[in-house]
Amino acid sequence: MTRTEGLKTEFKAILRVREAYRRCAALMDYDAMTCAPAGSAAGAARTRAILAAEEHKLVSGGEYAELLSGLLARREELDEITLREAEEERKALDRLRRVPAELWAEHRRITGEASAAWREAKLKNDYSLFAPKLEAVFSSARRVALAAAPGEDPYAYWLDSNEEGMTEERLDGFFSLIKRELVPLIERISKKQKPDDSFLHLRYPKEEQKRFSREVMHLMGIDPDRCTLAEAEHPYTTFISRSDVRMTTHYYEHFVTANMFSILHEGGHALYELGVSPELDGSPLAHGASAGMHESQSRLYENLIGRSEAFSKLIFPILAETFPEQLRGVTREEFFRAVNRVEPTLKRTEADELTYCLHVIIRYEMERALIRGELSAAEAPDRWRKLCGEYLGVDVPSDREGILQDMHWGSGLIGYFPTYALGNAYGAQIYAALRRSLDADSLIEAGRIPEVTAWLAERVHCRGKLDSPRGLILRACGEEPDPKIYIDFLKEKYTRLYS
Repeated sequence: MTRTEGLKTEFKAILRVREAYRRCAALMDYDAMTCAPAGSAAGAARTRAILAAEEHKLVSGGEYAELLSGLLARREELDEITLREAEEERKALDRLRRVPAELWAEHRRITGEASAAWREAKLKNDYSLFAPKLEAVFSSARRVALAAAPGEDPYAYWLDSNEEGMTEERLDGFFSLIKRELVPLIERISKKQKPDDSFLHLRYPKEEQKRFSREVMHLMGIDPDRCTLAEAEHPYTTFISRSDVRMTTHYYEHFVTANMFSILHEGGHALYELGVSPELDGSPLAHGASAGMHESQSRLYENLIGRSEAFSKLIFPILAETFPEQLRGVTREEFFRAVNRVEPTLKRTEADELTYCLHVIIRYEMERALIRGELSAAEAPDRWRKLCGEYLGVDVPSDREGILQDMHWGSGLIGYFPTYALGNAYGAQIYAALRRSLDADSLIEAGRIPEVTAWLAERVHCRGKLDSPRGLILRACGEEPDPKIYIDFLKEKYTRLYS
């Protein structure tokens, strides 16, 4: 065995152990969100802290750094996957080694406890149960960021952790474009007559919705032997491996399409992970290129496919057959216009395609202020209500429908919200390229969505984290990332829909 082969073998063995720690933590998080008893939260948080400390010890010593240096000194002898793994690990290690193991373990414990407190607070509509935990999360996240990247702005650290290379300057430019181009269109549409969507808010029993969910997953081509579906207070997807993906949804008996769009959104995440090349299985590269690229796929299936006229033609007969009483007399065209109704709402996950990014901007502005200590957790609900009034023109009747609606901050996901907006832009550009290659509307209308997925899998999914988001856009579209494609798509679609 050559020296390079020996280093590679040692490196892969450490990666397998790290992946085992990650899978254990992911399973615990999924369990906590779906079926764990409420009393288990404190013990589970301590276990997460121990796992985090052990992983930190595994890679933060000088031996691992020497191993990576040895590999990267022989980069010409490494295959593409091993080289990319070593480069990614080197960047992560440079930051991780600056964070004391006890601080990282404490951060994992705090977020575990905060996540449980958020669920209880939302259930009881009592923000006071969550406020001290939220303060602790942002305080801990600030300490981790300052330790990992001394001298940097703490928000910049967490933003880069979710979307490598993304900066506030670039985001501010993107959000300014949204405000300048889309807000006037929203204002003009607000003066138009809204399509009737009352039939979506009749009573749709949960058991029938569950059956419909399985139909949607089947149409998407999601492999039931590798992907499962459960219920959670806030829909999300956990990736254990490319052979074990866990989706969740939430059923509202008086809002049937909330679940449908959750399945499409989380199904987009699932298809990304299920489409990763088998060569990457067990590797830290066996996941999406970034949070924004992951959201590009979930938002693509939810909106670009799910709110299309072609998908309405496919799904409405199935929905009407499942709920014949509720949809008696409703036409497919009425359904299509109802799911594309533009009206500012309280909840981000139920927002229409046009106003969605305004919800993201609210969270972006708040989390920046929270991590910098410019806003306290006690002041946060009032700031939330103020920004909802300014950006969306809506009143917030309760904290459950306001600051407690999202699970992200309690779980430690700081700097993640902007990736939803970035995902919208990435997804629109990728889908525009897809439609230059395929007659996507005809395929979708005919129920051949897996053929659309196959195009995405070949150009995006299979690569995992081998490429940067920019690299994947270039690979799929043959051009640089351009958010104006997303803006132009929305302006054309909704100008046409609302005359």
